[in-house]
Amino acid sequence: MKGSDMDLGIAGRRAVVCASSAGLGKACAMELARAGAVVVLNGRRADVLESAAQEIRDETGADVRTVLGSVAEPDVQEALLAAADGAVDILVNNNGGPPFRAFTDVDDEDIRAGVENNMITPIALTRRVLDGMVERRFGRIISITSASVKTPIAGLDVSSGARAGLTGFLAGIAREVAHADVTINFLLPGSFDTDRLQSGQSLTAEASDRSIDEVRGAAAAAIPAKRFGQPEEFGAACAFLASDRAGYITGQSLLIDGGAYRGIL
Repeated sequence: MKGSDMDLGIAGRRAVVCASSAGLGKACAMELARAGAVVVLNGRRADVLESAAQEIRDETGADVRTVLGSVAEPDVQEALLAAADGAVDILVNNNGGPPFRAFTDVDDEDIRAGVENNMITPIALTRRVLDGMVERRFGRIISITSASVKTPIAGLDVSSGARAGLTGFLAGIAREVAHADVTINFLLPGSFDTDRLQSGQSLTAEASDRSIDEVRGAAAAAIPAKRFGQPEEFGAACAFLASDRAGYITGQSLLIDGGAYRGIL
């Protein structure tokens, strides 16, 4: 096993990481695997999913299992639990967000879909695993939301609203299960150098008649850290919150954005 220098105390724990065949979900899965967890990977494209799973196996030597499909589907949720032998110790909620869209272009169906994917689905998964975690006296639930929960971004109104709703819903439950060493926390990513970010920057470059280097340079310059986050940095934060060392952290939203948010709360 190729592990990290710090023993996070989760070797052998079963971790389900939703929407984890690429991007930040994959980064979380990679770091949990490094820590020795059994990881259940999930995605909607079979070729991408299996490639990611093999990459993580090769890199970490971990037991990596896969479940194909959308986490919004009840049968896929059942398959995720079954792949973890029915005993999920770590749940990382993640799902694709709605695309940028002007508020005037958002209809009722868009809102329903956003709430279904980014609020109702993670709540449903949490309900499926929570009782078992309490019975076993250990559990870590980490929901990947967005920096837009704290700093709403025009064009991401549906995403911001649904993820803020998820945060409010689960934050109260976090206090009800903390006595059983079950924690519920939220990771709020800012600008991380993923395919999703690069795709958006490419569209911006095309629309503004600027080069991609100009667009990326301007975006990075606006961040106090003067760079984009790397997915492995995000994955490391996820692995720590999933560890047995983080049992006194619950109901919290950890913003990881290189200082882009200027507030103190």
